[in-house]
Formats: sequence, C-alpha cells, structure tokens
Amino acid sequence: MSKNTKTKPIICLDFDGVIHSYTSGWQGPRIIPDEPVPGALEFIVKAQEDFIVAIYSSRSHALLGRMAMKAWLKQEFVKLCPGYERTPKWLADEITKNSFADPWEDEVDWAVNKIVNDIEFRVHKPPALVTIDDRAIQFNGVFPGLEEIKQFKPWNK
Repeated sequence: MSKNTKTKPIICLDFDGVIHSYTSGWQGPRIIPDEPVPGALEFIVKAQEDFIVAIYSSRSHALLGRMAMKAWLKQEFVKLCPGYERTPKWLADEITKNSFADPWEDEVDWAVNKIVNDIEFRVHKPPALVTIDDRAIQFNGVFPGLEEIKQFKPWNK
C-alpha cells in the first residue's frame, strides 16, 4: 500500500475495458493481448498527481494476474517512448521530471518504473472515492429495472 494513503483519495480503475481495450475477450488472468484504451495511460499519469491510483480487476485474485497487468502497463508505457522527439509531450514531461540519467532509454526505464510502481494492484476492491468500470451502473438511490440490467452493454460492445 502507498505511503501517502492518508493524503490522497483513491481512484479505483477496472483493467479490462477501461485500461486494456479487451477487444480479444477473456483469455485468462495472465494473457493481455490488446492495446490500451485511447487516453488510458495519459489518464493514469495525470490522475497520480491528485489520487492514489488503484487497479482492481477480475485478474486481481491471482498473483500472476496482478504481475501480468503490471508488466503490460510497463510495456505499453515504454512503447510510447521511441525517442524524446516522438514521445507524447505529457509522457516526455513526466519522464524528464522524474529522471536523472542518460541515455533516453535509461530515463524512460526509470520513469516508467516509477509510474507503474506507484499504482496499487489490489487483491480486494479498495475504499475508493470513485471507481471507473466499464461494467457498472451508477446507483443513485433507486434500483434499476431488471430489463435495464438485462440490456446493459459495456461501452465497447
């Protein structure tokens, strides 16, 4: 658990369908074949300024599932950094802010490890200020109709 849990609220993110595009469907807790949802990685980096970012997923119950999510995130962040000039500005700024080494590959490795290591990969759903999940209906004090639930579809279906 992060040291600054008392100073920042938690934002809980689902993994499949929110961070990982999940276009190939479920293939097991360790198999993560698809690209990130557009904007997901940038959202994580920006959210870390004000929140503790926690990921809780159906993969979370398995240690190897949590390890796979962490490795996938590192890989996807690194893919965005082929060189300083071709790295998105939001990520290049984060890398140069958190790095102290040359060459660029070492800076990327250092910053990506920091970004991903600051994410909490939870075994249980955390007491978050807010949860972002592609398979949820917001409860507003009135239960939804069963027909509404039966017809529910995630954003990407």
